[in-house]
Amino acid sequence: MSKASDQIKYLTATKLGSTKKKYCRFKKNNIRYIDYKDPDFLLTFVNEQGKILPRRLTGNSLKYQRKIAQAVKRARHLSLMPFVTDLLK
Repeated sequence: MSKASDQIKYLTATKLGSTKKKYCRFKKNNIRYIDYKDPDFLLTFVNEQGKILPRRLTGNSLKYQRKIAQAVKRARHLSLMPFVTDLLK
C-alpha cells in the first residue's frame, strides 16, 4: 500500500523569464525602407485574417511599426494584399 502523499502530483511552475528578448529586425539589419510592393515580406506582419500584428508581438520599434502599417495599407490599396480573408497563410 502506498501512502496518500505518494499519489499527489504537483504541477511545476513555468519559468517566467525564459522568453527570448524581442528586437527590432529593422534596426538590427539596418533596413531603412520598407517596400510596399513586396507582399510576401509584408505577410510576416499580418495574421491569418489579414490584420496587422501589434508591436508587442512583432518586436518592432514604434518608428518601423508605423512604416509597416503604412506599407501594408498601400499594398492593400493597390490590390497587392487582401483587406480581409479567412485563411491568408
